Amino acid sequence: MIEKFFTRIANAVAHLAGMPPTFALCCLVIVVWAMSGPIFGFSDTWQLVINTGTTIVTFLMVFLIQNTQNRDSAAIQTKLDELIRVSRAHNTFIGIEHLTESEVEEIREKCEKAAKRHDREVAAAAVKKAAQKHSSKKHAA
Repeated sequence: MIEKFFTRIANAVAHLAGMPPTFALCCLVIVVWAMSGPIFGFSDTWQLVINTGTTIVTFLMVFLIQNTQNRDSAAIQTKLDELIRVSRAHNTFIGIEHLTESEVEEIREKCEKAAKRHDREVAAAAVKKAAQKHSSKKHAA
């Protein structure tokens, strides 16, 4: 219950925070604050208001953005896992996001080497096919 409520609030706030009118409103707040400086004599309290406000907003937004990012990453990972599961890809890649950074790096390097080896094999096959085509043209002439 609380988790669903938080998710709804986090989604709504993250959506609103990314909209141009929200950015414009924030800019307006800064301009109003700056213009009020002479009225308050650029006092310590005047500066404390903007510093406190921006600190609180930043602190809360970090958690909301991280929550949204975590859910998006989990959803994308689940979709990729499902694509791997139903395709001819190796099911051993499902869940590698839970490995350590060095373990993931080791797998990535192996995949790169395999891709390069495959590219060389495809290129060699293409050269062989082109050579066969060329030699068959010579024999026909």
